[in-house]
Amino acid sequence: MRATSRGRRRLGVGLSLSLAVILVMTVVAPAAAATVGASWRAKIGSAGTNGTATIQAYTTGSGSLALKLAKLKAATYLPVTLSKGTCASVGSTLMTFPAIKTTSTGAAARTSSLTVAQVAKIKVATNGTGKIAIRVGSSTTGGVKCGVFTVLYVPIGIVLPSNWFPEGARFQDALKASGYGVQVLLSQDSATEAADVRALIGRGIKVLILTPQDSAAAAAAADRARTAGISVIADDRPILDTAGVDYYVTFDNLAIGAAQAQYLIEKAGATKGNNLYLYAGNAADENSFAFLEGAWEKLQPKIADGTFVIRNSSLAVALQGNPSLTRDQQGRIVGQITTNWDVNTARYLAVSNLMAAAAADKGTVFILAPNDVTALAISATFSADPAVTRSYVTGQDADKASIQAIIDGRQGMTVFKDPRLRVNAAVAGALALLKGGTPVATTSFNNGAIDVPAHTSAIVTVTRANVQAALIDSGYYKASDFSGTWPGKP
Repeated sequence: MRATSRGRRRLGVGLSLSLAVILVMTVVAPAAAATVGASWRAKIGSAGTNGTATIQAYTTGSGSLALKLAKLKAATYLPVTLSKGTCASVGSTLMTFPAIKTTSTGAAARTSSLTVAQVAKIKVATNGTGKIAIRVGSSTTGGVKCGVFTVLYVPIGIVLPSNWFPEGARFQDALKASGYGVQVLLSQDSATEAADVRALIGRGIKVLILTPQDSAAAAAAADRARTAGISVIADDRPILDTAGVDYYVTFDNLAIGAAQAQYLIEKAGATKGNNLYLYAGNAADENSFAFLEGAWEKLQPKIADGTFVIRNSSLAVALQGNPSLTRDQQGRIVGQITTNWDVNTARYLAVSNLMAAAAADKGTVFILAPNDVTALAISATFSADPAVTRSYVTGQDADKASIQAIIDGRQGMTVFKDPRLRVNAAVAGALALLKGGTPVATTSFNNGAIDVPAHTSAIVTVTRANVQAALIDSGYYKASDFSGTWPGKP
C-alpha cells in the first residue's frame, strides 16, 4: 500500500520514536586488512579517562579489537573481558582476552585478532538493542574500568514508518551475506523522520534508504542527504519534487489497482447495476493516486456500460464519463473516499456511507478497499448491516489476518507484494552505490524534478484458490498460521 500522473504512467509500464536496530557498518578499510563491515567503539572509564576500545568486523567474517589504554595501574597485567549488557548491568561473559601489560606510566596499546566465531558472537550480542561492555582490570589491579560499545560509523541508514518494524529484520537478513549491516530508525511522522535522517547523516552514512511518511515532505530530507554527499534510495513510496533521489524501489502500483478492479469485474460478470463502493489510501502517500488510477482505468468502462453504479462518491459519479482522470481529479476523489490507511477512519467512512445509502444501494456490494487493514474494517462494517446480503472486497499486502479472512470467505482477494523482493532490490541498489556502481533499473519514475531510475517487483493476486501456491509454498507463511481448509492445503 504502501507518482504526479507525470511519473506514475512511466513507472506503470515496465524514542523521537526512533529505534536503532542491528549493526554499525563502515566501508573504510584499514591498512593491510579486508574491508570493514562493522565498527563499534567504547570509551573506557569516566568519559574515556582510561582510553578506548574499538571493534572492527571485516566483510570476510573475521575482525579485530584495538585497545588504547591510559591512567591505569603501572607495570601491571590487566585482565580484559567482553560482557553482555552495560557497565551498570553486567551480563554473562562474552569472551576473555589475554591480559594486557601496562607501561611504567599506566598506558597500554594492543590490537588483537578476532576469529569468525568471535565476530559472529559480537554481532548476535549487539543485534537490535543489545549492548556489550568491555571490562579492563580487577579488584586487585586498581579496580575494574568499563566502557559500553556504541556506534562509530554507519554507511547504510534506513528510516521507516514506525509500524514497519518487521522491515528492519528483513533488511538485516538481506545484508548478512554481504558483510555489511544497517542501522534502522523508525519514525512516527514527518518531523521525526526528518530528525532521524539528520541523525544518520551525523553518523556518516553513505547511503540512505527512506520510506517517506509524506512523499512531498520527504524532499527536504533527501536534499539534506544529497548536500552531505549521500546517495538516496526511495523505498516503496516515491520522494517527490527533488533531484536528491538516486533510485526508487517499489512495485507496479498501477497494476495493483488494476488487479483489484479486475477481481470485481470478474465477480460482477455480465450482471448490470451492481453497487460499487470506492475507498482510497492517504492523500499524503503518492502511491494512493496510482492505485486509484490503475483501478479507475479498468472500472470506468464497466461503470459506463452500467455494470457498476458508484454509491458512495458524488465526485466519482460526476467524473464517471472520463476514461482517465487528471491528477487534480484524482485528488478530489481521494479526498472524498480516503481511509488514511487507518482502521478507525475506514470504519467511520463505511458507516457514514451505509447510513446515507438506500436499501437498493446495498444487497450485493462490490468494494474497492485499498489495503488489507482497511478492507477488514470496511468488510466487517458492511457485513453488520442487515441490508447487505453479500460483499466482494479487495485488499492489498497479504496481511495474515486478511489471508484468514480470504480462507473464511470474509474478504475476496488481496494483492501480494512480496516485501522480500523489494528489500532485496533496495539492498542490491545500496551495495551498488556503496561500491561506486549503478543500481539495476527496470524503468524510470518522474518525480516532478527528475527521472529517477526505478526497480519494480512483481505482484501476485491472491484468492482462496492460490493461497497455498502464492504464500505457503513460497515460504512467506506456514500452513499452521491459518485455520480451516483451502485448495492444496497439505
